[in-house]
Amino acid sequence: MDQTKAKLIIRPATVSDVAAIARLSVKVYGKADAFTRAELRGQIINFPEGQFVAEYEGKVVGHCATMIVTADLAFKPHTWEEISNGGYGRIPDPEGDVLYGFEVCVDPDYRRLRIGQRLYRKRREVCQYFELKGIAFAGRMPGYARRRRQYPTAAEYLQAVKDKKVRDQVINFQMNEGYEPRGILPDYIPADRDSGGNAVLMYWANPLAPRDTGKAVPGLKERVPSSVRVATVQFQMRKIETIDQFEAQVEYWIDVAADYESDFVVFPELFTLELLSIEESKLEPAAAIEKIADYTERFTEFMQRMAVSYNINIIGGSHPTRVKTGKGKSEIRNIAYTFLRDGSVHETQKLHPTPSERKWWNVRGGYGANVIPTDCGPIGVMICYDSEFPELARHLVNQGALMLFVPFCTDERRGYLRVRYCCQARAVENQCYVVTSGVVGNLPNVENMDVHYAESAILTPSDFPFARDGVAADTAPNTETIAIADLSLDALLTARQSGAVQNLKDRRFDLYRIEWTQQQGDAGLIPLPSQ
Repeated sequence: MDQTKAKLIIRPATVSDVAAIARLSVKVYGKADAFTRAELRGQIINFPEGQFVAEYEGKVVGHCATMIVTADLAFKPHTWEEISNGGYGRIPDPEGDVLYGFEVCVDPDYRRLRIGQRLYRKRREVCQYFELKGIAFAGRMPGYARRRRQYPTAAEYLQAVKDKKVRDQVINFQMNEGYEPRGILPDYIPADRDSGGNAVLMYWANPLAPRDTGKAVPGLKERVPSSVRVATVQFQMRKIETIDQFEAQVEYWIDVAADYESDFVVFPELFTLELLSIEESKLEPAAAIEKIADYTERFTEFMQRMAVSYNINIIGGSHPTRVKTGKGKSEIRNIAYTFLRDGSVHETQKLHPTPSERKWWNVRGGYGANVIPTDCGPIGVMICYDSEFPELARHLVNQGALMLFVPFCTDERRGYLRVRYCCQARAVENQCYVVTSGVVGNLPNVENMDVHYAESAILTPSDFPFARDGVAADTAPNTETIAIADLSLDALLTARQSGAVQNLKDRRFDLYRIEWTQQQGDAGLIPLPSQ
C-alpha cells in the first residue's frame, strides 16, 4: 500500500497561519470576541515555541496559545486581559517556571477528533522540554450560571463538580486530563456569562521537573542578536536630470551603511519626490503626485535589488503609491516599503495623512499596522505624523517590535520638533529603540516640497543601560549625512524585565486597553502597476 500524508497534525503556528487562525477564532467566538490578526502575530512573535495549530487535510481547525511566566504571576489573582497582555501574549520571563495557557479553541465541525486532547498533550510536551514546574491556566465553568441558585458561589459549584454531584463538561474534561483545580479567579472574563465571569485556576505538575530548572527559557535573547547596527540617512533633496542620478545617490548611502556593516539603513519620508525635479515645468500638486506614483514599480525593484546586493535591510522611506480600492477605483496612499536582505518586501501605509498632504495631494489614510519579522528581531514602521499617535507605537510593540523606524519629512523646526519629541516619548513609554530619518535641501520647482528641516536621530529609552540623554546618535541640522549606532537588544530586554521603570509590565489592564478594528487594509491593498 502506498504511503499517504497524515490527515491530522499538530504543528507550531507561524505568522503565515495568522489569517487562518483569525477565521477560526471568529467562527468559534464571533467577530466581537475573536482574536485580531495583530494579537495573533504578537503571540507567535513573542513566543513561537508555545503556539500551535491543529491542521486537518491542510485546514486549520484548532489553535493553542501559551506563555512562560513565573509561578507568582500564575497563581496570584488576575484577569485574562492582565495575564495575556491584552491578547498579544508575553515574551517568556527569564525567571519563568510555569507554562501558562491562555487559549485553546477547536472548530465546532471537527470536535469529534479529540483535537483539544491533542493540544493539551502538546502543552505537556512543551512544559517538559523546557523543564518547567508545571502548566497553569484558567478554565471556563459554563454550567455555573444554570445552577447559581443551587450553588450561590463559584467555589461551591466547583466543589460540587469535584464531589461528582454536578457534571460540568469543561471542568470534567480538564480534570480528566490530569489538571487539579486550585481555586476561583473572579472577573477573569467578565463577558463570560455562562461562567458568571469566573474561571477555575487549573494546574498540572510536571512529574519530570528537576528541582532546579536550569534549562534556558526561550526568550527573545535566544532568538535575536545581542546587538544590532543601524544607520539613518539624512537625505538631501536636489535638482536632478534623470532617475539614474536619484538611484546613484540612494545607492551611495546604502553602500556607505553596508561598508560599516549596518544591519539596517533607513531613508526619509517622501524622498522619492526628488524625481519630480526631472520635470521641465512645475506640475500642479494633484498631477505631481500622480506622476510620482508612476515610479512605484521601478523604485521597489531597485530597492529590493539593493537590499540583496548589499546584504542590508532597508527601510525605504515612503513613496506615494496608487492602490486599488475596489469597483475599479483607486487612490494615492503614502506607503513605506521595507526591503529585507532575504529579498522580501513589506509595506506599511501611513494611517494619518497631514492636513497638508490631504489638501495639496489628496493623499488618503491607509490601513493596517503590522510588525515586520526580520533576521534582527521584529520591527515596526511609523511614517512621520503617525509617530504623534501613541496608540500606533503601542500596537506595534504589543506585536513584538523592538525597534521602530520613523521616516519623516518636515518643512521647519517646529514641525520637526513635534516628530522628535513624540518619538522620544514612544521610546520611553514602550521601552524600545526609535530611529528617525528626515529630508533636507530644497526643491523650488516641486509644489509643497520647497524647504525642509531635519535632525535625524537614533533614540533610546531613558534608563541606566542606555545613552545618558536617550540619544544613541544624531545628525547636525540640515546637513546631508549619515548617523550610525550599535543598539543592544540584550540591554533593551533586560530593561523591560528589571529596569528602574518597567512601562510595559506595569500597565493597568484592569483600567484601560486599546482595541484595533479589523479593516480591509489589515491584509494590505494591492499597488497598481505604473501607468
